[in-house]
Amino acid sequence: MSEHKYQNYVEKEVAIIDGIDVSGAWNRMWEPRETTNFDFQFLDKVVELPGGVSMGACYQCAQCIGVCPVDNVGSYGPRKLYQKLQNGHDLFNSPDLWLCTTCSNCLRVCPKEVDMMQIMPAIREVAILDGNVPAELQEMLQNVAEYGNPMGESARKRTKWAKKFEEPLRDLSKEPGEVDVLWYVSDYFSYHPRGNDAAKAMTRVFNQLGMDFGILGRKERSDGDSQRLCGEVGLFEELAEYNHALFESNPHNKLVVSDPHAYNAFKNEYPKLTGVEYPVEHYTQYLAGRIDELKSMFTNEFTKKVTFHDPCYLGRHNNEYEAPRTLIEAIPGIDFVEMYRCKQQGYCCGGGGGGMWLDGLMADHTSERLSENRVKEAVEVGAEVLVVCCPYEVSRFEDAVKSTGNEGVLEVLDIIEIIDKCIA
Repeated sequence: MSEHKYQNYVEKEVAIIDGIDVSGAWNRMWEPRETTNFDFQFLDKVVELPGGVSMGACYQCAQCIGVCPVDNVGSYGPRKLYQKLQNGHDLFNSPDLWLCTTCSNCLRVCPKEVDMMQIMPAIREVAILDGNVPAELQEMLQNVAEYGNPMGESARKRTKWAKKFEEPLRDLSKEPGEVDVLWYVSDYFSYHPRGNDAAKAMTRVFNQLGMDFGILGRKERSDGDSQRLCGEVGLFEELAEYNHALFESNPHNKLVVSDPHAYNAFKNEYPKLTGVEYPVEHYTQYLAGRIDELKSMFTNEFTKKVTFHDPCYLGRHNNEYEAPRTLIEAIPGIDFVEMYRCKQQGYCCGGGGGGMWLDGLMADHTSERLSENRVKEAVEVGAEVLVVCCPYEVSRFEDAVKSTGNEGVLEVLDIIEIIDKCIA
């Protein structure tokens, strides 16, 4: 063996593989290293949890690493977590537990169907019960439990955005009765200033369509899906019971939601508890079903180059990619270009799975925020506008535009805001 600062590689003087001579100094291989001192205590603990069993199926193929958004800006992924677990890493008391955004990209490519969307909430539930929860996340959970929203705002302020608003809007908490469409506004549309902009745009578009719709007003509360993914199962169940009763007491034909997370909760998670299938659609689905009416109402052009960010909980979790694009492509004058990572391969904004409230923790373990990585991609394809359809994303991406130095280069708009601009 030739001299080298690393002494654990072998160099074969003669190496013939399948009849091909691969001898030479370049043919260096690490000596086989057998690991025998595994510590399975925490891996076994994960596998024994309801929803955790698939973690034991990992066979280290590393398919997940190439698509994990967190690994793209750090070092993460199911394979790496499995390696740590089999070597005695206490995932129940580790920052690693909170870095997963539950984007579902790993499950999309995993040949063994290791399901982090079941695994992580199960582990987080144990961690929360043991009091091992990041402070910034704990504050959000307390706010939702006490006030019904993550901002800790009063229920009386939930419709503040509609005060002095010129458009007619039926508040079912004040004017009860049956409506054709029950619009679940969502927390960020209700309380965040940029969400307020989108809520007003939605109201104007709904009125232009002549819809019979109403909102739940001060009675509306969080859908609970993010809290479920954070491991707060009890809080999720409490919210599900409350919202179910609210839906039942306000008769409607269609439940339209602004938020993909609410869509996922009402479509996939609430029925497991209530036994009721809800007539729910994301607003892009509802409006795509009325696209001919919308087209006839367009009087203004939107002559900018735009790209679209697929929300994980509308796209990969619920396989809806076409409804938002149907709306975008119908807008007159628009120049639409896809980002490199789109549809099934779309990148995560970082807000899912509790990530919306964990930017501080994420910053300690990644080179940049996921939202910043995504903004750079939008700029790379020459977009002037990054189009979204999730209440989390306008604020996340607008912050990322500023932190990446792209103010004046890239604008962030919800689809409904652009539609509103094009209707006189």
